[in-house]
Amino acid sequence: MKKSMLRLAVLTALPTAAIAQSNVTLYGIIDSGLNYTNNVQSARTPSGLVGGRQFAMIEGGSAGLQGSRWGLRGAEDLGGGLKALFVLESGFYSNNGALNQGGAEFGRQAYVGMTHSVGTVTIGRQYDPVVDFFGPFLAAPQWGGYMASHPSDLDNALNSRRINNSIKFRSANYHGLTVEAMMNLGGTAGSFSNNWIWGAGAGYTAGPFSVGAGYLNIRNPNTSFFGANPNAGPTTTNNLGSFGSATAPESNPVFAGYASAHKLEIAGVAAGLAFGAANVNIAYSNTRFEDMGSASGPNTLGYRGTAAFNNVEVNGKYQFSPALVGGLAYDYTRNGGAGGRGGTNYNLFSAGLDYFLSKRTDVYTVAVFEKASGTDSLGQNAVAQITGLTPSTTSKQASLRVGMRHKF
Repeated sequence: MKKSMLRLAVLTALPTAAIAQSNVTLYGIIDSGLNYTNNVQSARTPSGLVGGRQFAMIEGGSAGLQGSRWGLRGAEDLGGGLKALFVLESGFYSNNGALNQGGAEFGRQAYVGMTHSVGTVTIGRQYDPVVDFFGPFLAAPQWGGYMASHPSDLDNALNSRRINNSIKFRSANYHGLTVEAMMNLGGTAGSFSNNWIWGAGAGYTAGPFSVGAGYLNIRNPNTSFFGANPNAGPTTTNNLGSFGSATAPESNPVFAGYASAHKLEIAGVAAGLAFGAANVNIAYSNTRFEDMGSASGPNTLGYRGTAAFNNVEVNGKYQFSPALVGGLAYDYTRNGGAGGRGGTNYNLFSAGLDYFLSKRTDVYTVAVFEKASGTDSLGQNAVAQITGLTPSTTSKQASLRVGMRHKF
């Protein structure tokens, strides 16, 4: 009797919030490795680009399989099949300990919501439908990492950018079908559509066959979507000029010149087939920077109209053993130019091997080669730029990475 009374007294003294959050989970990933890249820009001089070979320790969020992170997730049963849930996820650089995602404390994800048998509603900073339904079919999230993603992740399929101030509904799985819709509230007084983002997606699986599609519509993308700062707003300038720096447009020659686009549309569809230990996928995306010449960003080249990128990827992977998986991929990107000027082609070849030492620890290697041709968005001869790395001084670039990843 005395022991029962003591337990009751202890439970009564505990804060209510602590009891409600007893199922909170701490999780994380640390991914780091060494890269050899055959050609990397170091400077631009009057006589041309200067560069050379580079050996570097590079964080997973720039070149590895996954960005390093730690997070908290939890759920509370509210009864009647209804649950409250939350996720807080912080990205960081494992090579120096600094925060990723522009220094935001929870720059990867930060949302709260409720789930029921019908589906889940969440609000906050979240992944978009292109990431959720199109991205999983690509080589990058499966085995290739950032280096194997589409040039500068132009269609955001590898989730380089998240959606702030968003409301998302994701249905439950109905006989293999899942659908999703998302809307971001721009928050501009007197203009509902300014900085507005909305999207939708769906996925279907039947036995070994699966298909996924996603769409994203972004107003004033230079201020609402791009930039190193996850809280980028109307006062931020030239965000499209950067994959990781808001002040260096040549760090992203793929689409930096299109910062004045009033609208960005991204659509992607993909299909996959699994048979035995093998899996093959084919994916197509269309990315359109529309109505250029608006006040959304600088337009030094005087672009007007639309610049459209068409991307096709074919990839496959094979499970050699429970511990070893390998993959190959080819990706082709065509930019038709803007206003009848320019046009660029990017050809990307990727290969990777991933060996699991345990369920939580693996070592891997990824090799990537890219060749560019034509005129890039900055009006210059196109140079190769493997995603996450500094551009080459020429039309070709190759990189080899050896890395280690640990999950907890």
